[in-house]
Amino acid sequence: MTAVLPERTAAPAAPLACSTAACVCGACAAAGTGPADLLARLAAAPGGRTAVVSGDEHLTFDELRARAAVIAGRLDALGVGPESVVALCLPRSAALVTAIIGTLTAGAAYLPVDPALPADRRRYLVEDSGADLVVVDGTDGSPAPGARAVTVAELTAAPSGAPAPYSPVPVTGDTLAYVIYTSGSTGRPKGVEIGRASASLLLEELEAAGAATGEGRRVGWNASPSFDASVQQWTRLCRGDTLVMIDEETRRDPSLLAAFVDEQALTDLDITPSHADPLLDLLTEDGGPRPLTLLVGGEAISPALWDRFVAAHRSGLLRALNVYGPTECTVDATAGWIDEPGEPHIGTVLPGLRMRLLDENLAPVGPGGSGELYLAGPRVGRGYRRRPGLTAERFVADVADSTGARMYRTGDRCRLLPDGRLVYLGRADGQVKLRGHRIELPEIEAALTRIDGVAEAAVVLGEDAGGTACLIAYHRGGDTAALRAALSDGLPAYMVPSAFVAVERFATTPSGKLDRSALPTRLEASPETGPRTPGGEGTDGLNGRAEELIARVWTQVLGTAAIGPDDNFFKLGGHSLLAIKLVSRVRIELSVALPVKAVYSHPRLRDLAAHIEELLAAKDA
Repeated sequence: MTAVLPERTAAPAAPLACSTAACVCGACAAAGTGPADLLARLAAAPGGRTAVVSGDEHLTFDELRARAAVIAGRLDALGVGPESVVALCLPRSAALVTAIIGTLTAGAAYLPVDPALPADRRRYLVEDSGADLVVVDGTDGSPAPGARAVTVAELTAAPSGAPAPYSPVPVTGDTLAYVIYTSGSTGRPKGVEIGRASASLLLEELEAAGAATGEGRRVGWNASPSFDASVQQWTRLCRGDTLVMIDEETRRDPSLLAAFVDEQALTDLDITPSHADPLLDLLTEDGGPRPLTLLVGGEAISPALWDRFVAAHRSGLLRALNVYGPTECTVDATAGWIDEPGEPHIGTVLPGLRMRLLDENLAPVGPGGSGELYLAGPRVGRGYRRRPGLTAERFVADVADSTGARMYRTGDRCRLLPDGRLVYLGRADGQVKLRGHRIELPEIEAALTRIDGVAEAAVVLGEDAGGTACLIAYHRGGDTAALRAALSDGLPAYMVPSAFVAVERFATTPSGKLDRSALPTRLEASPETGPRTPGGEGTDGLNGRAEELIARVWTQVLGTAAIGPDDNFFKLGGHSLLAIKLVSRVRIELSVALPVKAVYSHPRLRDLAAHIEELLAAKDA
């Protein structure tokens, strides 16, 4: 049922639930009994300061608040208010930012639906969430047939009368702020519900940790809108920082991203270890210090990369903060500065959460011991949208609290250091993290077994021949090319396995269950089939220096020995990180500044080689 907003002409009244510690009304914030709501803080940002930079478009805070007020008024007229969910099917842009702020100004919650996701995935998110309204950019219709939809242009059209003032609808701390979907162990993604106080506390705690200090910071929005790290980025607006949108071409090419950091004078950038590794060399090439803070998260940091961050920190080039946290606990749960050599750690728990490190009997684990991490406190989310059973499984009674409070079972194993810092040890279940994305392997397996002809399937996190982490799918039945195509139609690109291995049967345990320990987790190039003969006849022949080089590099980065001129990089298991490695090798061996986008626009070996030959000819001219 659609909620209706209170009249905007009414004076903002304090919510009735002001006694709760999670309240975000103005009176409670002023009295110090609750966190200051994000939008109350946004109202105080200097009006003439730049709020959003998106390409050539620049919005001041006055302009952002004015647009948000218009959007809130339109949503009000459409019956959207507190506890309503507005699905935003918009790319990273100024329009997305204003839609988020406008939705929150109306008291409603937003659901990010990245347009880059497959159509089936977008439809599922809208339908499963029961979204009250879908906002699209006008290039495509609604991702879900039958769902009520409007364009962002319709929402931001100038009102006929006097413009409405920026007057956020009063809410409580438990009022829904956003829904973000994560991979699901049951085979379907699940939506995490986060309240307004939780989002407000996140910003306050990042400030207290030193991750957001001073005025006039310039924050790069690097994450996909559907990834919870994006929340960490847009909330910075509410303290008066400038949000700089990073387009897809720039964010996936380290050389372009490094140049963008300097050109835009970014002071803060959220990034995964996988993407920080190639970027770090480019950021430190000139040896000059930068006022840059990297918030590194999404996956474990290797010891080698940790040492590189420490060196950069000590030389004054930049500083890096390792952040960890599940979507269910409002993005970041722990934080630790990467400033000392030694064992990588994820820091200490932020104040809005309380750590419970428990053994298999739910008994506390002391310093030096390891156990599963549970998190309690006001930043624990409300639960999974329309999934009461799953919510009850993961959001359980807090063993250290007799008031009925809950704690979230993360499924992550950690070791407690004597000083209170945590060392991440890995997962206790079938969930993995790959290139910053949280993935439930059973979801991919379920998608595989829904494909005609596939009798059984198992997916593991492993390594290719070059040592790069990747997903490997083992399947009984089905054609590899058809499986890859089918999964690409329904799953995000990061969930499509890099390799598919057909098996006649799966090994089983004595109890008859699939024996995952028997599945190889490292791909090796086939010794029987070397690279195809250069200059040979037919479509298998490689011709020219560039084709031979590309074939050799593909062999190394993909772990595939048989490479032909008509092979497609991505159909052979290539992905964004391997594309970066490919470009790096080409630059080293041919001294050609090949952009990463060239791999996407020329995925066939012969076409990419021809493009490189053109670049070489232009360079020599």
